[in-house]
Amino acid sequence: MSDPSRADAAARTGRLRILLASVAVAGYALDRVTKILAERHLEGRPPIDLIDGVLRLRFATNPGGAFGLFGGATWLFLLASVAVVIVVIVAARKLPSRTSAVGLGLILAGALGNLTDRAIRGPSFSGEVVDFIDLHVWPVFNVADSCIVVGAGLLLVAGFGSSGEER
Repeated sequence: MSDPSRADAAARTGRLRILLASVAVAGYALDRVTKILAERHLEGRPPIDLIDGVLRLRFATNPGGAFGLFGGATWLFLLASVAVVIVVIVAARKLPSRTSAVGLGLILAGALGNLTDRAIRGPSFSGEVVDFIDLHVWPVFNVADSCIVVGAGLLLVAGFGSSGEER
């Protein structure tokens, strides 16, 4: 006879893994669709002001990391993206909360989204990442960058919660 508490924990972990995977798939799909739309409708055209002085859609590419940092080290971001994917997969074995599952799912979506750009926009994963969201006071970024930042924030929030409680 199996221990009911172990069965409940296994079922809960399974549900959290499904949540992580669902968030990752949704975030990745949103990133890919928005980048395709940016390439089709913004590349080679003037920026589109959505909220004057605040939010503009502007096509840009960058060889660096999130928000254009370290532009000459594309190999570094390739390795970092692969490392992030591995860490998320390992962490998915034991998820403590819904918040951590969503956070890790967003980080996985962002890492895979930008990794895909590097793979399809240049030889040997050296391609540039498509960016298109311009807030005027911050470097131009994309949905994948947003997923990574929001996911990291959620992991911080999950880490500040008391252990053992559902977050």
